[in-house]
Amino acid sequence: MENNFELEHIGINTANETQAQELAKQLSMIFNLIPRHGQKSEFAGDYFECMKAPFLGTNGHIAMRTADLESAVAELEAKGLAFNMDTAAYDEENKLKNIYLADEFGGFAIHILRK
Repeated sequence: MENNFELEHIGINTANETQAQELAKQLSMIFNLIPRHGQKSEFAGDYFECMKAPFLGTNGHIAMRTADLESAVAELEAKGLAFNMDTAAYDEENKLKNIYLADEFGGFAIHILRK
């Protein structure tokens, strides 16, 4: 069974907090979004996460969500993709919440999240 994936957000690496704030403010202005502060990033609406320091991916990350994360992991593994197990995060019930693929795609890491 194929999983349905939806775009969650695009994460953009910046050098520091000031650059992240400026980029989030600019993207918010361009696309009529509401900027908001996060712990490690600044957001422009729900679509853009401007990282306060470079994180995974040369350029940043693309976050995709799916309802059945465990099934999605199995599907992607069957397609020959590997995961960065150091990034796996679990909820209080020890159920996988999110994980990154091991490789970059077009300079972006891929972050897979459970809806």
